[in-house]
Amino acid sequence: MSTALRPAAQTPPAAAATDAESTRGLVEITKVRKFFGAAEVLKGITLTVEPGGVAVIVGPSGSGKSTLLRTINHLEKVDAGFIAIDGTLVGYEVRGRRLHELREKEILKQRTEIGMVFQNFNLFPHLTALENVTEAPIVAPRAGKPRLSKAEARERGLELLDRVGLKDRAGAYPRQLSGGQQQRVAIARALALDPKILLFDEPTSALDPELVNEVLDVIRELAKSGTTLIIVTHEMGFARDVADTVVFMDQGQIIEQGTPREIFTNPREERTRSFFSKVIEPAFNI
Repeated sequence: MSTALRPAAQTPPAAAATDAESTRGLVEITKVRKFFGAAEVLKGITLTVEPGGVAVIVGPSGSGKSTLLRTINHLEKVDAGFIAIDGTLVGYEVRGRRLHELREKEILKQRTEIGMVFQNFNLFPHLTALENVTEAPIVAPRAGKPRLSKAEARERGLELLDRVGLKDRAGAYPRQLSGGQQQRVAIARALALDPKILLFDEPTSALDPELVNEVLDVIRELAKSGTTLIIVTHEMGFARDVADTVVFMDQGQIIEQGTPREIFTNPREERTRSFFSKVIEPAFNI
């Protein structure tokens, strides 16, 4: 599939000759539009997340938050604009004045650099916690990384399960784990390929309230690790605690963005103030 470049769009980046370490995990979203039928669900989104940054996207249901997240790893194709990671287009390449979609093999290779944690865990039910974590490094290692032997993958998998507090549950199947434990296994699995970026799509929305904090605590620790995180959540206290940048979306647009203090304490836009007045406890702003 090819897409003509819109005249108003910024020119997509050429192959970047930059220091790989200094740009590891730089996300640039430029004028991205997305339609489902006649409905425009993303309306010219532009957003930059610096390497190692933590961007938290908040807003009402149906505002396009999850759709935006899914365009970053090309689970949803964009209809205009483009997304680049460390200067490389996601899902497309430029030929002349057109964007051409990459072959599926190349898209899958790009996705190994972008870990994603879904709302509903998406663990393989027939594999143990450890096997869920070790499957990808054995079968589909990240581009430029060696394929791990089973012994190496097992050692790495146990390290990651230990990191999320579940080493003692390595042999358990998903049905034997609580929702919070399953989500922590999903986080360990997302880390297994050493991704540049981690995407979290409302990682606590499917959990019972008493299990939410065990997952949020793991993400808080990841936020200190230097990996770029982009998180969609309804947990406002968590967003304020962990984010470098808070992005408020409504009706497919970014209404405003800024530091947690700017967005939660003194938002500029009336729509932002109205939303937070309904979802934040009065004591939250004290």
